[in-house]
Amino acid sequence: MKQFLFFICFLSQGLIAEAQPCASIILPQLAENTRKDFEQNLALAKNDYEKDTVNADAIIWYGRRTAYLGDYMKAIDIFSRGINLHPGDARLYRHRGHRFITVRCFDKAIADFKKAAVLVRGKPDEVEPDGLPNAKNIPTSTLQSNIWYHLGLAYFIKGGYKKAVKAYEKGIAVSKNPDMYVAMVNWINLALREQKKFQEAFSYYNRIEPGAELLESRDYKNLLEMYKHKLTEKEVELYAAGITGKDQALASATVYFGVGYYCLLIGHKQKAVEFFEKAIGGGQW
Repeated sequence: MKQFLFFICFLSQGLIAEAQPCASIILPQLAENTRKDFEQNLALAKNDYEKDTVNADAIIWYGRRTAYLGDYMKAIDIFSRGINLHPGDARLYRHRGHRFITVRCFDKAIADFKKAAVLVRGKPDEVEPDGLPNAKNIPTSTLQSNIWYHLGLAYFIKGGYKKAVKAYEKGIAVSKNPDMYVAMVNWINLALREQKKFQEAFSYYNRIEPGAELLESRDYKNLLEMYKHKLTEKEVELYAAGITGKDQALASATVYFGVGYYCLLIGHKQKAVEFFEKAIGGGQW
């Protein structure tokens, strides 16, 4: 993966200044039936919030549902108010950090994820409910795995590959299912390859359980296999050509970015640009 009306009395000047995007916001392109579902879910979340405006769960779901419809800055304000009310709740920092990534405020995202990591230190992990459930409606991630996953992503985007690797190593340590492990490995693979640590990158891939059922990370697994099989430029094009359709916009963006990055790392810069443009054209990033 959500509208929230702030009461001025709850807003500090710091929060008002903070709620600014760091780049132009790209709204998600949603199929009509998907948009209707999101709007209905938002209405329910808003209703729950209005019944209890200090309830952390209600605040979190209001923020998440707001963000799914593309109102990222309002979602950030929602989570910020939640943090004012519940400064010890790591979930609020985790979700605000996620949306800081969406609006390209990477340093703020990193600060939030680092704070969340401190708050969960030494505590048992917890399954994170899915706002956008997979086909089997089985959550595949946890609070702590999401903190480390997104911290690693923020570092990676800024070019902090060593820090990204450290974050993903911690994420792998708390990944309890194949889906989360494969997602972590996709990014640690790229961060290690940026440092020319090819054997170490392969070592993580080789730990993927053969035949493991993947509910959400099949695309990541396919991207990783490009490195194993050393696909040629033509073979890469054939693979990427199968990813189409508006309902698969996020999956397409993931694949096009991953394929583009593969092309970049093997020296096909022009082809990489073509795939990156396709990823951007999907309206998801």
